Amino acid sequence: MQLTGTNLLVIDDDDVVRQDIAMRLQSGGFNVLQADQAAQGLALFGQHKPDLVLLNLQMPEQSGLALVREMAGRSPETPLIVASAAGSMQDVVEALHAGASDYLLKPLVDNAVVEHVVKRSLEQGRLRVENQRIRERLEAANRELLNHLQELKDDQAAGHQVQLNMLPQTPWVSGEYEFQHRIIPSLYLSGDFVDYFRVSETQLAFYLADVSGHGASSAFATVLLKFMTTRLLYEQRKQDGSRPIAFKPSDVLGHINRSLISCKLGKHVTMLGGIIDETQHTLTYSIGGHLPLPILFSEGQAHYLEGKGRPVGLFEDAVYQDHTISLPERFSLTLCSDGVLDCLSGATLREKEKQLPHLIEEAGGGLKALMGKLNLQPGKVMPDDISLMTLSRNPG
Repeated sequence: MQLTGTNLLVIDDDDVVRQDIAMRLQSGGFNVLQADQAAQGLALFGQHKPDLVLLNLQMPEQSGLALVREMAGRSPETPLIVASAAGSMQDVVEALHAGASDYLLKPLVDNAVVEHVVKRSLEQGRLRVENQRIRERLEAANRELLNHLQELKDDQAAGHQVQLNMLPQTPWVSGEYEFQHRIIPSLYLSGDFVDYFRVSETQLAFYLADVSGHGASSAFATVLLKFMTTRLLYEQRKQDGSRPIAFKPSDVLGHINRSLISCKLGKHVTMLGGIIDETQHTLTYSIGGHLPLPILFSEGQAHYLEGKGRPVGLFEDAVYQDHTISLPERFSLTLCSDGVLDCLSGATLREKEKQLPHLIEEAGGGLKALMGKLNLQPGKVMPDDISLMTLSRNPG
């Protein structure tokens, strides 16, 4: 291997030995600087910054060991080869501990051995320098990654706060009706969302939505849902804020379906929504591809409400139906996202769905008791977003 342009420094007080080593190395294609004393060698070392130093350990005015320590301290990446008599191996060991990379034993009679040791030390030095550069690049990349992660955490924290601010108060009481909810995100941000609010003097509206996917993109879609429902409510109230709102839950799902498709977010939603008439005590609801269906609990018995429909935001020709039922004097209605099914045992979806009404009966229709039955503890990591909402009527 020809290493033309590689600068070496040979330090030895013995002129004959030093010049012989220099001549051998020059014949191998190296550029060689020479010094006959330690002080001169140290000056050349600082001035020319050689790629490798070969030095004699036994010099009269300054020990080679002290010179090794000095050079290794100034430039740890520069290979240092020490030459010593065979009877001075203890000095060689100390030099290696002090920073020398290799050694040669005098007399140096074999040119091939000298050149091999030099080339090996140069290669090892090159690898050390390259490894150091790689470490520095990795450390810089790690710092950059940590900065990006911190920015992401800050963004997620801001997004999480936005979602919390959009959620309704829990519990929320309006007349004889009470609403409660819990959302447990699988990630920092949730693709599940619930809302309930008064829409007129005699109407209460609510919905539960489960956006496809997880994370920030799904969480953004929940913001869009909040905007669309709020905008619909605003448009209706502009006409007459005191009268019951005319549109039906199926109209709302149809509007959201068209809006999501036109936005081209690549997201769809399973959701269900309803309107309670407080004068007639009826519930009108519509299903948009959502499972499990709502579960009505009254007089100790719980059962699924009827209904079906396509997911919202997938099919342009989707049509949604309204279902109207009379509400019992005392009842609770439980809505939940399909993440709840991950909390249940069973080999099939049907087996899991069968368990929910029984658990709601055991919980007496209450949200807190149901969460206990599902073993949903604060801080517990779940594979999917989980949302639960209950609305109940308990006349005074």
